[in-house]
Amino acid sequence: MSRRHKGRDVSGILVIDKPQGLTSNGILQQVKRLYGAAKAGHTGALDPLATGVLPLCFGEATKFSQTMLDSDKAYIATARLGERTETGDSEGSVVETRPVPEGLNADILEPLLDRFRGDIQQVPSMYSALKHKGRPLYEYAREGIEIERPARPVTIYELQLLAIRDNEMDIAVKCTKGTYIRSLVEDIGEVIGCGAHVIALRRTLAAGFTLADAHDVPGMEAMRERDESLDGLLVAPDAALSMFPEYRLSGPVLVSILNGQAVRIEEQLEQGYVRVYGNQDFVGLAEAFPDSEGTQLVPKRLVKTDDRR
Repeated sequence: MSRRHKGRDVSGILVIDKPQGLTSNGILQQVKRLYGAAKAGHTGALDPLATGVLPLCFGEATKFSQTMLDSDKAYIATARLGERTETGDSEGSVVETRPVPEGLNADILEPLLDRFRGDIQQVPSMYSALKHKGRPLYEYAREGIEIERPARPVTIYELQLLAIRDNEMDIAVKCTKGTYIRSLVEDIGEVIGCGAHVIALRRTLAAGFTLADAHDVPGMEAMRERDESLDGLLVAPDAALSMFPEYRLSGPVLVSILNGQAVRIEEQLEQGYVRVYGNQDFVGLAEAFPDSEGTQLVPKRLVKTDDRR
């Protein structure tokens, strides 16, 4: 008895502008149904409150989900000053109120924000998806259980004050993976002395993609109603890997790489990941190990291409 085919063999990356109020997985399932795709995944969840750049991977592109998850991110956040909530955002109940310092302005805030620029230690929120004994922290939090969380190193490349008004401020943040903007805002609120929580959050960069690359689900649904193909919205997997240098192979060394074997080349490359291309297409990621005689390329993630058929 033949196995039932569960979906189309769709491959590529789709960048979604996630709307507020929906989970990242909910958006993923909607889009997966629109494509009738057999295999899909996202590259790091956004909170339901958050909007913005959410790259989705289909088929062969799912092999690079972790690499995309590890990429730098950028956000614009609006913080409410003078209130702390149980979740660190406006979806939680207010647990403390304090007066906002009189005359708070950019001149006062800038040196305070400077404490959070560069390499810092951050304690993750209890309302996060980090696991403790196999369960996400937010499940413990909902049961009223506090779990001790060690501080983790993160890097804030950019922290810009965009606006300050009454009891709100807007900030722009560019940071490493694993940075919790809710925790950052809460920590800034404590340094100011009044507490704070996030009331709006928009991701503007993930895996090298920006809002200019993003599509909205209602627009895609309208395309389907007009019987227009959605496949043209997909970008190739290597579009998310531009942070790695490119190297092109041919002949026997290409055949070896495609068979999953490490190869040696005469050129000395820098140590790290390399985007490998064959006669026609992107074939995958390899790790380069230079030495005095050249470089060894070890395949890490390979995709199906015309070179392999």
